[in-house]
Order: sequence, then C-alpha cells, then structure tokens
Amino acid sequence: MSRGLQSPPYEKLRRLLAEARAEAGLTQLQVAERVKRPQSFVSKYENGERQLDVVEFVSVCKAIGVRPSDLVKELD
Repeated sequence: MSRGLQSPPYEKLRRLLAEARAEAGLTQLQVAERVKRPQSFVSKYENGERQLDVVEFVSVCKAIGVRPSDLVKELD
C-alpha cells in the first residue's frame, strides 16, 4: 500500500473532509477558527500539503459536524 500525502486513501480522506466542510456550509476560515488554527492549516490539508494527525483529524471532524468514524468507514 502506498503511503503519504499523495496515496489514494489519503487523497480520498482529503476529498471527504473538503466535501463535508462544503456540505456543512462552512468556509475554510470558519473551520480554522473553530479549531483555533490559521486558515492556511485547512487549505494545506485539503490541498495535500500537510497531513493531519489523529487528534487534528478528530478536531476537524467535530468542527465540521461529522463523526470521525463515519469518514473512516468511507475509506474502506
């Protein structure tokens, strides 16, 4: 299995997070404010310039209003 920012599973996760944010009607700035990070934090993980660790992933999911487990299930 390929690993890293450009691996198919991570690309899918990035897409799922971006779609969930858009479906929630939130901008990158709004999500960033909710997780107390700069807007570039959201931009970078959505564009594949940085990875989220597990704690960040859970925090972003909560800010967007989705259950982390629901997104992880979609990776199967």
